[in-house]
Amino acid sequence: MLKYRFLLPALMLLATPALADPCKAIPDKGPMPSYLSPGSRFQGTVTYVGDGDSLCVAVGRTQNEWVEVRVADFYAPELHAPGGREAKAALERIAIGRKAICTAGRRSHDRVVARCTIDSISIGDRMRRAGIAEGGNGADSAR
Repeated sequence: MLKYRFLLPALMLLATPALADPCKAIPDKGPMPSYLSPGSRFQGTVTYVGDGDSLCVAVGRTQNEWVEVRVADFYAPELHAPGGREAKAALERIAIGRKAICTAGRRSHDRVVARCTIDSISIGDRMRRAGIAEGGNGADSAR
């Protein structure tokens, strides 16, 4: 019985949801890294999906080099709204573990709004091809 004493606390850690995204390249406060200035290009493997239109691109090996991206060409429903969970699941299928090439736009809080492609097809186009309806904040103003 003693050998299982640490098993339950370890399992509880695995079962609890993350409280914050792991993307740390852009500070909550302070300047945007210069390599993410508007118009610049960056690339890396998609390591995390926060919802249907935000993800992390690993431009380096540590979380301090993971860039949080707000996908510029797709407005997914919010997670709590109808279709939100489906949008996140679709973006995970489309992007996790794949190389994204992105062009930075403006800063939005602790992330950069960017147009990203995977195999030369924009993530927004891939989401639409997957049948995911747009409808999140800003969808009406983007058209």
